[in-house]
Amino acid sequence: MGKYILSGGATGIGAAIKTQLRAQQHDVIVIDLNEGDYCVDLGNPTARRETLSQVKADHSEFDGLITCAGVASQFPDPGKILRINYFGSIDMIEALAGNICAGGRVVAISSNSAPMSTREDLIETLLSGDEDAAVAMGDTTNGHECYASSKSAVARYVRRKAPELAARQISFNAVAPGYVETPMTKAVQESEEYGELIKAFLDSIPIGRPGQAEDVANLVLFLLSPEAAYVAGSTLFIDGAHDALMRPDATL
Repeated sequence: MGKYILSGGATGIGAAIKTQLRAQQHDVIVIDLNEGDYCVDLGNPTARRETLSQVKADHSEFDGLITCAGVASQFPDPGKILRINYFGSIDMIEALAGNICAGGRVVAISSNSAPMSTREDLIETLLSGDEDAAVAMGDTTNGHECYASSKSAVARYVRRKAPELAARQISFNAVAPGYVETPMTKAVQESEEYGELIKAFLDSIPIGRPGQAEDVANLVLFLLSPEAAYVAGSTLFIDGAHDALMRPDATL
């Protein structure tokens, strides 16, 4: 039995991951906004860092991290999308990775929207770690661009960080879900701004259905398992072939 720290475990994909891990008798420590072992707004940099310091002090050794907390493109504060989706994930990994046992795992949640970003400057600013500068840029753009850029930056961060962790026998990967039916995506589907677009988007999924949170949890649990020991530095799309339809000639 292992011990895992999971952000965003109250609902959606995170809740499905938590349920499956606990069904296998693992200990799961949840960081979430309102319902968790540690409750914090990951979009608040000061509160985020204070909470992560406490988590690090409380859990000196564990088997893995899963960064699942995030908000969608319709979130009303574009800059805060970047704070939650990117810095909320990366700060968690930077703060806690030193406490992961050899042979442990890190899984970050990216998105198949990541390739849709058109703001290379925003992605590079995120990767530079300058949170205030990135948020200032995000505040001048829209939610969709901030969402796609935040998820693209997460995937690139995985590539940059994975070799360092692999040297400690810790594998680090990202999963990139397509449309998954969760409370977060339901809010987008029901919004006046995005509702019709989402319907057309769902109709275009090659496998013929939207994803379920359990689909993503199944992949995450594989990446946490001993069988995935040699999978490291990868972003795995889980979207019913949607990215393949949209980018048939892309190899990454």
